[in-house]
Amino acid sequence: MDSNQHIWRVWANRAHRWGIGDWTATLLEAIGPLSVLGAQAVYLANPLLSPLFPKGHLDALANLLEDPEQAQAFSALLREGN
Repeated sequence: MDSNQHIWRVWANRAHRWGIGDWTATLLEAIGPLSVLGAQAVYLANPLLSPLFPKGHLDALANLLEDPEQAQAFSALLREGN
């Protein structure tokens, strides 16, 4: 994993607590190349959304969506809890 590992852990723990870890991992794997568009949307919405999210979480999400290796690593982390 990369420097956003602690943020990923927070997200994975929350997804497992809500019972959507596998579903989230499947969705992340299924969107494939479209995830780059999601990253661009996060970058565009960052000024509006930044007050609603902890510092660094939106950047971590955009980075994860941009990089297929990070997406795969996060997907594996989500599936790790099952």
